[in-house]
Amino acid sequence: MALNYSIIGERLKQARMNKKLTQEKLAEKLDVSVAFLSRIERGSSYINLKRLNQICSILDVTEGEILNGVSIDSHTYLNKDLSNLLKNCPPEKLNLIYNIAKVIVEN
Repeated sequence: MALNYSIIGERLKQARMNKKLTQEKLAEKLDVSVAFLSRIERGSSYINLKRLNQICSILDVTEGEILNGVSIDSHTYLNKDLSNLLKNCPPEKLNLIYNIAKVIVEN
């Protein structure tokens, strides 16, 4: 699955705006040009994981939020992953997983 840099850029822009930072201020903190940051936010420039980590750290968001659009605080966090994991699980293991999850959730 290819990364959609336009969506990633839009999420970064939204996170930057939520922190009330201008492109100029964020670029200064990252020691990059405003033009480079603008290209990232428009999705016309690729972003490597190191730079993504730097930006996320400054904006107080996780890489997962930017890449997947899902916050670990979200109620639906991991729903799809858990569903996919359980699809091919035999019934006896599903029952065990259910009972363990029930104990964890109820305590």
